[in-house]
Amino acid sequence: MRLFFAVWPPPATAHALGKWAREVQAAAGSRATPEAAIHLTLAFLGEADPGRAASAARHVAGRAHALPVEQAQYWKHRRIVWAGPREMPAALATLAGALRRELEDCGFALEKREFLAHVTLLRNVRECGALPALPQLGWPVGEFLLVRSRTSPQGSRYEPIERFALFA
Repeated sequence: MRLFFAVWPPPATAHALGKWAREVQAAAGSRATPEAAIHLTLAFLGEADPGRAASAARHVAGRAHALPVEQAQYWKHRRIVWAGPREMPAALATLAGALRRELEDCGFALEKREFLAHVTLLRNVRECGALPALPQLGWPVGEFLLVRSRTSPQGSRYEPIERFALFA
């Protein structure tokens, strides 16, 4: 079972980001992330036991916060266009760090690269000129989720397994 932890945007935010991505998609020759799949990954576990993962996450105490989505960038080396904050929100960095420590303490092997708050909106980007401005939007983060990823020829489908509330 392929698992990851993430935060999900409210439907209106996902819709606005999805619309922006579809507009850029035509010029970039790429594949837009479906609105229902737009998320920000906190930690990718890969094949893992969901019970053990959820147990570790229950020990994480994080703060509710806003996630500003202020910039969009093209990563040529990964062939993606992503959106995210200009500066990492302190509460998000603390949440991601606490989750990582709990997961590592429970024996999960995680990627060693530094956590960068980004939401992948386009994949397989062939070319990318100047990106249009992102819409003004709000993304309140009041919880994080443990999610199962199922892949098929049509793409990935995500199924929430458990939600973990953040405190105010």
